[in-house]
Amino acid sequence: MDRHPPAPQPAPTDEVVELCRDLLRIDTTNTGDNATSTGERVAAEYVADKLAEVGIAAEIHEAAPGRASLVARIPGTDPARGALLVHGHLDVVPADPAEWSVHPFSGELRDGYLWGRGAIDMKDFDAMALAVVRDWQRSGVRPPRDIVLAFTADEEAGSDYGAHFLVTEHPELFEGCTEAIGEVGGFSYTVNNDLRLYLIETAEKGIEWLRLQARGRPGHGSMVNDDNAVTALCEAVARLGRHRFPVVVTPTVRAFLEEVSELLGIELDLDDPEAAIAKLGPIANIIGATIRNTANPTRLDAGYKDNVIPGRATATIDCRTLPGNSELFLEQLRAVIGPDLEIEHIQRQPALETDFDGPLVDAMAAALRAEDPGARAVPYMLSGGTDAKAFNRLGIRCFGFAPLRLPPDLNFSGLFHGIDERVPVDGLQFGVRVLDRFLRNS
Repeated sequence: MDRHPPAPQPAPTDEVVELCRDLLRIDTTNTGDNATSTGERVAAEYVADKLAEVGIAAEIHEAAPGRASLVARIPGTDPARGALLVHGHLDVVPADPAEWSVHPFSGELRDGYLWGRGAIDMKDFDAMALAVVRDWQRSGVRPPRDIVLAFTADEEAGSDYGAHFLVTEHPELFEGCTEAIGEVGGFSYTVNNDLRLYLIETAEKGIEWLRLQARGRPGHGSMVNDDNAVTALCEAVARLGRHRFPVVVTPTVRAFLEEVSELLGIELDLDDPEAAIAKLGPIANIIGATIRNTANPTRLDAGYKDNVIPGRATATIDCRTLPGNSELFLEQLRAVIGPDLEIEHIQRQPALETDFDGPLVDAMAAALRAEDPGARAVPYMLSGGTDAKAFNRLGIRCFGFAPLRLPPDLNFSGLFHGIDERVPVDGLQFGVRVLDRFLRNS
């Protein structure tokens, strides 16, 4: 009988592209409503199948029908060491195909990029982690410490049906985890041909999603009404939308600005850091949002008929607070909107901040330098929030480290929740190599 040699196994740098492409083609849109969110169970089962192919068992847990998250554990060589959590979410924000150059769920390869909703937020990292551990299993590699993999639902709507559900209902899955990596960090900012800064997330702002409600006297739209809820609400929202809260430079942001200003030769005045931040090009938006609390109106709702003045009107405000600023922020917000509007919390999650030191940070920096001799790791604060807020409840020290080497002219921050989201293929492959080195030496 003829015997055929086994088919060669794909290199992880090749496989990561196919894994990411498959994930992008699974529509996992999270609308914030269980009735209309989709695809998280399908994506979790896809990941479970890919892990099972190489002998890694995984558990899928649903917080509600279809709202599925997956957790697996890979034993390390030293069970006495604390485990490392590697987490990524499977859900994505909505995308309108009419606004995109390609269909947002096509996973199209074009111009050296892989396009699709979730390409950088964050199915790229999900694919990196899968490619690395699949290669390990085929090659017989064991990490030095237990690796816990978590692929979660609902991160884009506050994580109640994802990471927070897992932490509350199944904390045993993360037993022994002392540190974690996830989004958004490890991406490059080019200073010159010989130097790239890689921003490691050591802090992230708090979430205060608020619903403001104005009440007034309902009546006929043809009548004079000086107690109109819509008017009161709109005046308050306009004031808030134009308001700029005071500058506060936290330890993480101070460390970043001092290092970057020295490297770039930028004059830095910590009492007025915006002048220096304005010179940071593609990352100015991310960094600029981390020197103050922010409040952005995102939704308005009022009325039920064109000729009826409603008795109530509401607005949703996406507020992000600096570490230690939550209570002060609410006082400042009340001063802006006035005393009459009601304030309801839709989501409230604390800001996080940790030091930029220790063996795990050293391992990140070393892995980056090994693949890019011009790499220099620096700490920064993320203006948004991640599943780290849930895992921090278990005492886990969390970092953002999803490594990507980016083209110097790519507006990386603009791709998050933006149109034509895409990830450079060579950056994705770079990330696999760095993640492999890091996890082998963490």
